[in-house]
Amino acid sequence: MTAQGLIIQGQVQGVGFRPTVWRVANELGLTGDVKNTARGVEIRLWGQAVDEFEARLRMSLPVLAQIEQIETFDLPPEAPAQFEITPSDTGTSRVTVTPDMAVCADCLDEVRDPFQRRYRYPFANCTNCGPRLSIVKSAPYDRATTTMAAFDMCPECQAEYDNPEDRRFHAQPIACHSCGPKAWLEKLGGGAVNLEAFSMMDDVDAAGGALMNGHIVAVKGLGGFHLACDATKADVLQDLRDRKRRPDKPFALMARDLNVIRRYAELSEEEERLLGSSEAPIVLLKALDGALPDGIAPGLDRLGFMLPNTPMHHLMLRRMKRPVVMTSGNISGRPQCIDNDEARRELAGVADFALLHNRDIENRVDDSVVRVDPTSLTMIRRARGYAPKPITLPQGAPEDLSVIAMGSELKNTFCLTDGARAIPSQHMGDLEDVATFDDAARNLSLYRDFYDHAPDAIIVDAHPEYLSTKRGYEIAGDTPVIEVQHHHAHIAACLADNARAFDAPPVLGVAMDGLGLGDDGTIWGGEFMIADYEGYRRVGLLKPVALLGGTAAVREPWRNAYAHLTAEMSWPELKMNFGDLDLIRRLEDAPRDALDAMKTSGTNCPLSSSCGRLFDAAATIAGLAWDRQSYEGQAAMAFEARLDPDAMDEPDELAYPFSIPLMGGKGLPYIEPLAVWRAMLGDLLLHTPVGVMSARFHRGLAKTIGKMIHRLTDDSPIDTVALSGGCFQNATLTQLVQHEAQTLGLNVLTHQNLPANDGGLSLGQAVVGLAHLRKGG
Repeated sequence: MTAQGLIIQGQVQGVGFRPTVWRVANELGLTGDVKNTARGVEIRLWGQAVDEFEARLRMSLPVLAQIEQIETFDLPPEAPAQFEITPSDTGTSRVTVTPDMAVCADCLDEVRDPFQRRYRYPFANCTNCGPRLSIVKSAPYDRATTTMAAFDMCPECQAEYDNPEDRRFHAQPIACHSCGPKAWLEKLGGGAVNLEAFSMMDDVDAAGGALMNGHIVAVKGLGGFHLACDATKADVLQDLRDRKRRPDKPFALMARDLNVIRRYAELSEEEERLLGSSEAPIVLLKALDGALPDGIAPGLDRLGFMLPNTPMHHLMLRRMKRPVVMTSGNISGRPQCIDNDEARRELAGVADFALLHNRDIENRVDDSVVRVDPTSLTMIRRARGYAPKPITLPQGAPEDLSVIAMGSELKNTFCLTDGARAIPSQHMGDLEDVATFDDAARNLSLYRDFYDHAPDAIIVDAHPEYLSTKRGYEIAGDTPVIEVQHHHAHIAACLADNARAFDAPPVLGVAMDGLGLGDDGTIWGGEFMIADYEGYRRVGLLKPVALLGGTAAVREPWRNAYAHLTAEMSWPELKMNFGDLDLIRRLEDAPRDALDAMKTSGTNCPLSSSCGRLFDAAATIAGLAWDRQSYEGQAAMAFEARLDPDAMDEPDELAYPFSIPLMGGKGLPYIEPLAVWRAMLGDLLLHTPVGVMSARFHRGLAKTIGKMIHRLTDDSPIDTVALSGGCFQNATLTQLVQHEAQTLGLNVLTHQNLPANDGGLSLGQAVVGLAHLRKGG
């Protein structure tokens, strides 16, 4: 007889893993036990077939289970008489917290079957689906450490929970009508709800009836509240925008099934698969012209659709044959509400009704957003369904060291490393909002407690004014703090996201984004650097241009247009050659004297090589943007959305002509857009369509980035290019640059599991910090 002990780490708690272990062990005639511990799942095995167990287990894994690592330990020869599942232990945590998952087909069938005891129960779940991260308070993941601790199981649920052959065995959120959470419809602001006006069934169905009747309803979902309304009613959409103070940013949509979505957007097989997956993200789909009001996604050509992810959402939309808006339940700029009283207070002036329930949300988790591109999946926001799944650190990363990386100011995430894995948090948001900042701090404390995490260093962005940087220094105490340059972190994140080994040779990193503090004190944002995890060297850039008014230039695109146009052309020249253009007349009326004075004195106008501001300038010149942007990247997104696909096949000479001179005639090569602005102004005089101008700009910039890549890698050992930064969430730019680099025979790395924007930055900071510690820094 053989005896062996196993500690299995990974996504193995709350996913039906122990029942699977019990079944496999019994099939092999093994005795022993299995239990949850804070280190992972501990298995003790005795029997003749112990050597077969691991392979059989891997072939039998539950849908949501993932094994990251297996440790073995010795056991005494004395064997127990049977195999059993024993109570959980606590201790140093090495588990993986499971993400919240959409309702599975089995639970949904039960909810729809009038002969099942969970018929129309809004909170049906099992080990294959339901809430996880959003309800957990501490490790290990057991009912007593979740917000379901408040609900005592009825005898029937207890029997399912105790039966290893039932798919609800040790499903911690298990519940039913008799013993579980309840949902109800409430009129915000006070007053009674006339349910019969909306439904003859129950409160959840009544919420759907309220939507069908043109009302705005706040809906308490898995990780927070949403604001919902009929997406086909333009007047209701405008009411929602006015009440939520969200003038332009696109709304997410939910439809009851794929057939509804097909009436409003194009759908590929991969997009269908993602929509119906356990992660159930928002998927950005090509919109069908005129199918929905412009107020859904003003100026954009994609719609963000998701399918219902809980039984409650399925039940609510049962009669709804049209899509509904399902946008975050908050006033714009603040984190979404998670508490009933908070929703009553914050959303009373926004929604008419609220569909509430009494299962508390412990941790706020936004919806994930993805896009299917020709060669890959692009993660736009990583949250529900994906976070906090760990990412295996690249080969060579020091497993005996750990760090906390604090992320960026905008689109904040943080990242812990633990042994051979990195654990990026869910999307936190923009830390400038006090509530978001506090929420990020609370989540960081939760993660540190859950993983019993004591870091060897705190990693922060090199910008001293970032709130994430300040917070890193505050929590560090005696722990060393390592500062990482923003764009180096972007490139390192892309390398780690592609599992590039720590000892691999350097790559050419191309980082295109809005801004990040450079080593020279200027604002970088269009960078070419030779980089690995340990360091980088800047070898090229976009032309630095003044940010007139500092942060005001980030918000007001016309400032960037004026800065770029006057960087090499005088105002008299512009007026003489292009004075008939509406653009020039509008700039004539702008406060140019104040801006010119800024440039002359060098006051509040830092130089910036930002690619984001380059796109702002182009969008403004093309006539798509002028006044204050209501959300980050609005002008650039509209510019890409207007691109004419037919113009992508124009002769190469019609692409706008960027050039590559040297800084000061002998410094670093940089991409100069002067000739582009002249060509765009000329196209305006010729009344060239905006879509053609957009195509020419994208093609011209991508071709010139390709020329820069060739210049910097020719006759060098570098064979790989890494693309990162928020501008590479522009699908057109990414695909064109990828093609240019591949044509040169280079390998091209783009993000796989994390966003290219600042949402992925914390992973890059983490691996740079580990490289620094490994080197002995």
